[in-house]
Amino acid sequence: MTLFYKIISFIFHPIFFSSIGTIFYFLISPQYIPDKYKKIIISVIFISTYVLPLILLIILKKLKLIQSFKLKTIEERKFPILFLIVLTFMLGKMLLSTKIVSLLGISFYGGTMALITVFLLFSFHIKTSLHTLGIGSLIGLTIVMSIEYQINLTLLIAIFTLIFGLIATSRLKLNAHQPKEVYLGVFLGMISQFISYQLL
Repeated sequence: MTLFYKIISFIFHPIFFSSIGTIFYFLISPQYIPDKYKKIIISVIFISTYVLPLILLIILKKLKLIQSFKLKTIEERKFPILFLIVLTFMLGKMLLSTKIVSLLGISFYGGTMALITVFLLFSFHIKTSLHTLGIGSLIGLTIVMSIEYQINLTLLIAIFTLIFGLIATSRLKLNAHQPKEVYLGVFLGMISQFISYQLL
């Protein structure tokens, strides 16, 4: 079963969630957005939230500043989280400025808020689960889209909630996190989406 939990943790790695959320946004949104803009936005987000962080982790490992890509300790997580905060904020600003995908931009501002909170919690020796933060953000975005566009996304929300349960179980079974860190992650992911939606 350990292999199964490792596979789940890999498939739903936090580094994938920005791209996954963006794709779901385009699939769900009733707004007409030309395909060329969709491809450009997805490409920019994929490069910014997957390729660049991956390159950063490779460099940090080469410099022996981290022991593994799993970032097991709080100290190992600090710089990558700061890096993601800057990237996520810049993406949110860029997406809002296009006037085409404002709600997606607001979602990235929510992600920035969540990551800042994660970083601040390091001072209290709390290592929030980024896996459940990712799925929590996706659940929050789906609920926000349901409200904004007045469409019934109950089934999709239920599916994402089940996926959260699968991810949470995997992180706990692998002893990667304590229960409070898993629940804190999903809570921060969801609430940050609601707050950014209300503020912006």
